[in-house]
Amino acid sequence: MDLFSRSWAALRAAVAGLSDENFARPSGCTGWLVRDLVCHLVIDAQDVLITLATPADGEPTRDALTYWEVSDTPPTGDDPLDALTVRLAAAYGEPHLLKFHLDDVGSAAGRAAELADPALRVGTRDEVLTVGDYLSTYVMEWTLHHLDLIAHLPHAAQPPAEGLARSREMLERIAGSAFPPSFSDADALLVGTGRRAPTGAERDVLGDLASRVPVYLR
Repeated sequence: MDLFSRSWAALRAAVAGLSDENFARPSGCTGWLVRDLVCHLVIDAQDVLITLATPADGEPTRDALTYWEVSDTPPTGDDPLDALTVRLAAAYGEPHLLKFHLDDVGSAAGRAAELADPALRVGTRDEVLTVGDYLSTYVMEWTLHHLDLIAHLPHAAQPPAEGLARSREMLERIAGSAFPPSFSDADALLVGTGRRAPTGAERDVLGDLASRVPVYLR
């Protein structure tokens, strides 16, 4: 729960610190500018609020790892929901409106997460998870999108180290193998999720893992 809050607060602070010009830069998400990614974060915050207000009966059907749909097909940016996000982002017009909306809805999502009972069961995507597991999935979501946000902003603040380490651990468990120690947490996440191709030297040390990554998480 605490790691969710720290990762989310760091991501929102990174958005708040962006200049207007940065919103027109590419992000690390295929087909999205930074403004499109920030709009997606607004939608994510709404999803957190909706899910935390959707109690569910029955045993959990997913946990923090099995929540993710894993594909070997890279995103193209042509998905209808991805295209809708681009149109919604453009409708804001001014970056400060996106910042305001993210701060408003994002702060509410953060407060709701802090108040939630980790053992409570909630429903999302026709699945049942505990609140603790659901929020754990968002540690990876926030961390990956923080990396996406700063992909072309070399001087921007990195995600929290604890979030990077936890997300790497989750990705390694999903992939079924650990990355070599020579990989930083950020590089393991970027290469492991297909956000960048491994260098020749990195591929040499990946060993068997080279055949299992990247995994595309949805």
